[in-house]
Amino acid sequence: MSHAPDNDSFWGGIIKALGLVFGDIGTSPIYTLTVVFTLTKPTIANVYGILSLVFWTMSILVTVQYTWLAMSLGRKGQGGEIVLREILIRMLKKGRLLAFAGFLSFLGVSLLLGDGVITPAISILSAVEGMLLIPALSGMKQGMLVVIAALIACTLFFFQSRGTDKMAGIFGPVMALYFMSLLVSGLVSISEMPGILTSISPHYAVDFFINNGLAGFFVLSEVILCSTGGEALYADMGHLGRKPIVRAWYFVFFALYFNYLGQGAFIAQNPDTKNILFSMINHQAPLLYIPFLILTIMATIIASQAIISGVFSIVYQGITTRLMPLLKVDYTSSHIQSQIYIGAVNWMLLIAVIFVMFFFQKSHNLAAAYGMAVTGSMTITATMMIMVFSHTMKKWKVPIVVLVAVLDLIYFISTFSKIPHGAYWSIILASIPFITIMIWTKGQKALYLALKPLDLETFLLSFEQIFAKGRNIPGAALFFVKGLDVVPPYVVHCIIRSNIIYERNIFISIVRTDDPYGLECRHIEDVAKGLEFFEIQAGYMQVFDIERQLDAHGIKEKVIFYGIEDIATPNPIWKIFATIKKLTPNFVQFNKLPASKLQGVVTRVEM
Repeated sequence: MSHAPDNDSFWGGIIKALGLVFGDIGTSPIYTLTVVFTLTKPTIANVYGILSLVFWTMSILVTVQYTWLAMSLGRKGQGGEIVLREILIRMLKKGRLLAFAGFLSFLGVSLLLGDGVITPAISILSAVEGMLLIPALSGMKQGMLVVIAALIACTLFFFQSRGTDKMAGIFGPVMALYFMSLLVSGLVSISEMPGILTSISPHYAVDFFINNGLAGFFVLSEVILCSTGGEALYADMGHLGRKPIVRAWYFVFFALYFNYLGQGAFIAQNPDTKNILFSMINHQAPLLYIPFLILTIMATIIASQAIISGVFSIVYQGITTRLMPLLKVDYTSSHIQSQIYIGAVNWMLLIAVIFVMFFFQKSHNLAAAYGMAVTGSMTITATMMIMVFSHTMKKWKVPIVVLVAVLDLIYFISTFSKIPHGAYWSIILASIPFITIMIWTKGQKALYLALKPLDLETFLLSFEQIFAKGRNIPGAALFFVKGLDVVPPYVVHCIIRSNIIYERNIFISIVRTDDPYGLECRHIEDVAKGLEFFEIQAGYMQVFDIERQLDAHGIKEKVIFYGIEDIATPNPIWKIFATIKKLTPNFVQFNKLPASKLQGVVTRVEM
């Protein structure tokens, strides 16, 4: 399987990036200014102030924070908060600062997963609402629009299991056409009011705050919508590499901002407009309105697809780094490693997306729930970058990141005003993966201590005596262990207490490294007479077949033993942990080992 970014041509890389990375931030113009100008009157001064804020928000929070700073912190081309955690683990080794970094990464990942629910819902719903500007559909009820949006979402999620490999080829060209449409429509509108270009000046943003006071501060909670999806530049870096994403961003930046300028010029001349982008297009070219609407709906579907794929990648990273429970993973492409499908996550996401669509009804209402998770994630990323840069030779970057972090925090605090209006759903949605991660990571440690594994030296004394009796079963038996230093209770029960001992007894350990990719095998054939050790070291995003690796080293197993823990506990937290373990696949199911050779050994554990 290929996992390295493709060596595409200059333009080929940019087109691919448009389809895979920029869908979320690219669909922001559909709703951002429409929502902003429901909070503040579209006077000339306010329009100029908002456009100035949009420019500097995109410049600082996306270009500086992600394109310049975060994307310089990759591991083997991969990005994201789990990668920042892995970098800090190497730098800090142990201590409170590392524990704090771990907590921040758990929180950041949870916020991104919660955001994965709201993004498809607001993108699809806001695009579908553009149907109301078609005269024949102007009387359509909001409930019907929600049903249409929900059907689009259902179709999108239904096709996830078949993979997007074949469709991915058209994503880039469709998004390129969409961004060109935004750019051209923006330029046409600017030509009617060229003075709008001066709104880039930061003094308009300052004047806006002076004139609007505290109300102006709370408007920031909607202005941030112009940068939602900016975190995808860093999180999706592993798919294409840094250069194509950075190059594509500069084109996307200008396409988006010129469109925002065009929308600003249009609302300044038509202050009663409700749906700014669609009204502007309808005003400019009525005959092209329906094709543009279809293009926009396609763009929101592609944006949602990128979010879903991103959620799958985050969960897979969480599984392989032992932050999350094991879930059934299917690989939908024979040559693109990132193309995975996690059924449990897919259907939970779909239920949540449809729920928020029907709960909020309108994209304007949904915008009230949007922004808190994004700004929270941005603040966490900036905080972790401060920790990383302060431990490297690039300490000169620390003051820059501190300024960015302060700005992130200001935006994050501004979203608190949204909590009574629906932002509490961001907290609820993020709390589900966060609580799961905390219970799972703490539970795994507590279970390991409760199992009381035996040290290898003590185990070998008994093993060698039993093996020497010569009553060994022909063939090879596999036993999965964490490492060679300790032996889990199920192995002791199987070999020492039950005297189930084969001619070849092979301990297998799978170690996930802090690199995203890479695969190395180590076979020690003389741990003791009749006992071997086989270690597989694999990157946390590496996909591999255990059977194939064993076969390559001449190991043909007759039976595979694995441990099953029967947890008994009065502790309500550990009861939840035990339930999660029962509901999710065990290690051998996750690795798709042959069922005919499996033998589960139950160990009762008091926690």
